[in-house]
Amino acid sequence: MALLGPAALAMWWNMAHDRRAEFEHWHAHEHFPERLAIPGFLRASRWHAANGGEGFFVMYELASHAVLSSPDYLARLNAPSPWSTQLMPHHRDMVRTQCHVLDSRGAFVARHALTLRLSPAAGQETGLRRTLAELAASLVGRPGLVGLHLLQHAAPAIGPTREQAIRGHADQAADWVLVACGYDLAALRELGQAELSDDALAGSGAAGGAVRGLYLLSQSALPSDMP
Repeated sequence: MALLGPAALAMWWNMAHDRRAEFEHWHAHEHFPERLAIPGFLRASRWHAANGGEGFFVMYELASHAVLSSPDYLARLNAPSPWSTQLMPHHRDMVRTQCHVLDSRGAFVARHALTLRLSPAAGQETGLRRTLAELAASLVGRPGLVGLHLLQHAAPAIGPTREQAIRGHADQAADWVLVACGYDLAALRELGQAELSDDALAGSGAAGGAVRGLYLLSQSALPSDMP
């Protein structure tokens, strides 16, 4: 499996440009070290919108889905640091998706990423998963691309947390998540307009309303990288 574990936490949000420098400083030098100190957090990666917009995509690879309801993780969610408490209200339009890894081919850490948030049409789950797995296997060697990873949301049995309360709204969640990674932004853009276009996805059993985003890698870290 290309991802480091069988589970992941995938998140998207917007951060105003006038808060970005402080946010990235906090995220790199406090938040990543804090999260990667939690048992079961295997790798953390942060990406920013390729079009220069306010969007961020963050993913944590996990040793198991149970990490998302572990006492160590819940303790951090319910006791955020003063700096975290200051910045959490500025995480706008949060989509926070706790996932099982359904399929993972090739590399995850690369210069660019295309993320796709989608859902299967009624009764089409098996067919869509099979089609996306076949697509992943065929794409890994395509010029410009290095990996494709399919995740499915499964909410852990935990209540609302202090961090969520500070953000001031209920987090949204994606149903399925597809992440394509590569070294060529144009190749990923073409993928989103061809094999992963709305028409192609509908023909494969996906419901309408898929949300795409193109991102550039800001930082990726392992627990051993942290001070």
